[in-house]
Amino acid sequence: MLIGVDTGGTFTDFIYKDEKEWGVYKVLSTPHDPAEAVLKGIAHIAKEKCPRVVHGSTVATNAILERKGARTALITNKGFEDMIEIGRQNRSVLYSFNYHREPHLALRELRFGVGGRILSTGEEEIPFDEVEARRVAEQIARLGVESVAVSFLFSFLNESHEKRMGEILSEWGLSVSLSHEILAEFREFERTSTTLINAYVSPVMHRYIGRIANTVNEENLVIMQSNGGRIHAKTAMHEPVRTILSGPAGGAVGAFEMGRAAGFERLITFDMGGTSTDVSLIDGDLPLTVDSEISTYPVRVPMIDIHTVGAGGGSIARIDKGGALTVGPESAGADPGPICYGKGEAITVTDANLFLGRLLPEYFLGGNMTLNEQHLLFHFDRMAKLAQITSQELAEGICAVANTAMERAIRVISVERGFDPREFTLVSFGGAGGMHAVFLAQLLSIPRVLVPRNCGILSAMGMLMADVIRNYSQTVMLMGNTVDTVILQELFSQLEMQGLKDLAAEGLKEETIFLERYLDMRYQGQSYEIMVPFDKDFVQRFHAAHEKRYGYRHEGKNVEIVNVRLQARGVSQKPELKKAENPTSTPLRQAKIGTREVIFDSNVYAAAIYDRTHLHYGNRIEGPAIVIEYSSTIVLPPHTRGMIDALGNLIIEIEQKEEHHGI
Repeated sequence: MLIGVDTGGTFTDFIYKDEKEWGVYKVLSTPHDPAEAVLKGIAHIAKEKCPRVVHGSTVATNAILERKGARTALITNKGFEDMIEIGRQNRSVLYSFNYHREPHLALRELRFGVGGRILSTGEEEIPFDEVEARRVAEQIARLGVESVAVSFLFSFLNESHEKRMGEILSEWGLSVSLSHEILAEFREFERTSTTLINAYVSPVMHRYIGRIANTVNEENLVIMQSNGGRIHAKTAMHEPVRTILSGPAGGAVGAFEMGRAAGFERLITFDMGGTSTDVSLIDGDLPLTVDSEISTYPVRVPMIDIHTVGAGGGSIARIDKGGALTVGPESAGADPGPICYGKGEAITVTDANLFLGRLLPEYFLGGNMTLNEQHLLFHFDRMAKLAQITSQELAEGICAVANTAMERAIRVISVERGFDPREFTLVSFGGAGGMHAVFLAQLLSIPRVLVPRNCGILSAMGMLMADVIRNYSQTVMLMGNTVDTVILQELFSQLEMQGLKDLAAEGLKEETIFLERYLDMRYQGQSYEIMVPFDKDFVQRFHAAHEKRYGYRHEGKNVEIVNVRLQARGVSQKPELKKAENPTSTPLRQAKIGTREVIFDSNVYAAAIYDRTHLHYGNRIEGPAIVIEYSSTIVLPPHTRGMIDALGNLIIEIEQKEEHHGI
C-alpha cells in the first residue's frame, strides 16, 4: 500500500493506492499535535497493513512562524557573535519610525565565539582553540540548550574547525548543525541564517518524523522537500530546513505533472487551502530559487519558487476601524474553524461561499461532514449592520476582497516578472480553489482553468509523483569568460560522486539517476546571481537570462561564476495517468443531480449541480453550474463552459471581454 499525506492548516489530505485501487480521504488537522491527524488517517486507511508513506508537512514552517522551535545556540568565530543580528541592514518597512526587527532565533546570551580562523583562501591562519571550544560546549549544555548551529568563516573552503567543534558538541549529546554540511556557499550571513534555522527546527522535526516512523517503519517513510523532490525520513531529520515548503511544493509538482500530461506547458498554479493560498508560475519546468526567506530570515537552500498570501477558505473577515472590509491573514484554521463547521464565531471565506449558495452543505466531504447553514444568518446580519450593507453584499464583498488578494499574488509572479497571464493556463487545486479559480481567471484574462480530478488532494498526489532529489553546491569564484571548462568539469565531478553515493543510500539504482548541472553567475561587481544550466553556451545563456529578468545585457562586461550547483535526481515510479477513449459531449442522466439558487454579481441564478464521479471524457457543461466531488467544490459562473478531457480534468474556458483602447 502506498499513501501520500499533506498536512494543511485546516485539513490533512490523503491519497492512497491499495493494489490497483485508488482512494482519497480527508480529516480535520490537529494544530495542537499535527502527527495526531496523520496517524489517525493512516490507521483508517491502512488498517493492519504496513504502508509506504510520502509525507509533506508544515511542522517546520509553523515552528519558525510561531517561535516554537528548540532552544538553540549559535557558535561562530570570536568577534562575530552578532553577525547574525546585524545581517544586511535591510528594512522590510522602509518608512516606519517604529520599525523593529523580529527577535532572533538565537538569543544574545546563546551566541558564542570560539578562537580560530580560516582565511578566504581556505588556509588556516589561527589554529582552532580546542580548550575554549570545550568550555563553550560545557556552558551551552548547562544552559539547557537543545540544538546548536555552528558557522565559521570560510568553512565552505576548509571545514576542519567546524568538524572538530561538532565532535566536541556531540560528546554532550546535543543536536548539531554544521554550516558546511547545510550550505557550502559564501555569504556568511545567509549561510549562518540557513544553518540556524535548520538547528532551530531539527529537534521538533526529529520528534515529529520519529513518531510517524515508529508507526509505519522508518524505512517506509519519505519526506517531501521544498525543491519538489523526496528524501528519506532519516535525511529529513538531519536537514529539516529542506522541508520548509514541502506541502506547497507537492502541489506545484502535482500541477506540473497534470498540466503537462494534459498538453499545457505554461501554467500558473493556484493552491487555495483553508489557511493560505500558494501560487507559482511554471514556464516549461518547475521554477527553482535559492533566494528565499521565512519570517524575515534568509533560507538559501533550493526551493520551488512559490508565493504565498494569507487568503484561504478559513480566512477571517472583519470590519476595521475605518469601516473597511478586510479578509485575512488571520485564519480560523481547523479549530474552531469557520462558523458553518459548528464551533466558530468569526465569519470566513468558506462561510461567505456557503451563504451565496456556492457551497453545498449536504455534499461537503461526500456528505461525511455536516455544514450548519442556518447558523450563519445571525453572524452575517450583525456584521452587515456594522458595515451598513446587506448580508448578501457582505458575502459577495468577502469573496471579492479574497479574490483581489489572490489576484495580487498572481500578478507578483507573472506581470511583475514580465509574463503575460493571457498566455498561461490556471491550474486550480486545494480544497477551496475550485470556488474562486474562474473569478481569478476573469480578473487576469487567463483563457482557461484546469481543475484536476480530486483537486482538493492534489498536493498529496504530487508527493507520489515526485522524484528523489538531492542538491549540492560549492562556491568557486571563477571568471566565466576565461575559465577552463576542464576545471568546471572537475568541480562537478566531485559533487556528482557525492550525489551518486547519497542517492544509492536512498535505494536508487544508478541507471535511474540523472545529474543536472547549474552555475550561479553574475556580471562582475553585481551582488546577486542568476542560476543557469551548464553547457557549452553557458555565458550566452547567462546574458539571455539577465536580459529577460532585468531588460538589458552587458556583452562586454566580465562574467563571474560564483557557485557550481548539482541536482541529483533519482527517477521514481509514478502513478499511471490513464487516458479515456470514446468521448461523448452529453453527460449521463445521473451526472446532473439537481439545481440550486446561487448568487453571482448580485443576481440569483438557477445553477445546475453535477456529480463529478459521473462526468466522463468529452462531457460539456454550461455555467452557471456547481460541480461537486469528495475533496472540493468547483463553481462555474454564468458565461463559462467546461469540458472533461481524456485524463478526467475539468477544462473551463473563460469568455474574454472585448478590450476597448482609447486615445
